[in-house]
Amino acid sequence: MRIVIKIGTSTLAYSTGHLNIRHIENFCKVVSDIKNSGYEVIIVSSGAVGMGMGKLSLSERPSDLPLKQATAAVGQCELMYTYDRLFGEYNHTVAQILLTAGNLNDAEQHNNFSATVNKLLELGVIPIINENDTVAVKELIIGDNDTLAAIVAKSVKADMLVLLSDIDGLYTSDPHKDKNATVIKSVDNITPEIENLAGESGTKVGTGGMVTKIEAAKIATAAGVDMIIANGKDPSVLYDVAEGKAIGTKFIGKGK
Repeated sequence: MRIVIKIGTSTLAYSTGHLNIRHIENFCKVVSDIKNSGYEVIIVSSGAVGMGMGKLSLSERPSDLPLKQATAAVGQCELMYTYDRLFGEYNHTVAQILLTAGNLNDAEQHNNFSATVNKLLELGVIPIINENDTVAVKELIIGDNDTLAAIVAKSVKADMLVLLSDIDGLYTSDPHKDKNATVIKSVDNITPEIENLAGESGTKVGTGGMVTKIEAAKIATAAGVDMIIANGKDPSVLYDVAEGKAIGTKFIGKGK
């Protein structure tokens, strides 16, 4: 089974931008164990800008493009160094792939990307994918890694896409305002009513919110890929996903 896991900035880093060591260590341990069990794993990782903020002592996410790109350049080094070190402890090799919308919109480049990922998986490598924030210009910005993860899942014909976030799933109403709000366990069709349940981003260091997750679900499910939104505060939730347990909100891929 081939699974794409997107991990967000709010899971990887504190609001200060500094690395959440406990979370990322647990994440790499669980992913390594799942891979050992026979899964092919692809990671779409946010965090470059967030970690760059910590390294550069910035209090909030850069709003102008040059500073954001510089911050991403600093943070991407830290991010991949951390992944390489932690996955190496479990005898797994990682590879970095940085993309822009231009790479994905060009048919030849997109095919080359898919072929590279397939070869890395064949070699037993864990591809770690992020948007190339350092060079992307306005016209080539994907904008959020929820969308990127869905495009990746579609491109590599994944069986499952998991979006790890700081929320348990899609709620019946805003859980911050309604104490009776409950998580919707399964979504067969993304109706206007489902779209209206989406909110905005909840952190200073992240870009995604429920809106981007719903858009990602549209891309993934249209390609026949199941998608799950789950809380990443405890990475062992991935064991439940791998074992087919009901967790978070599951969007059912078309044709399933």
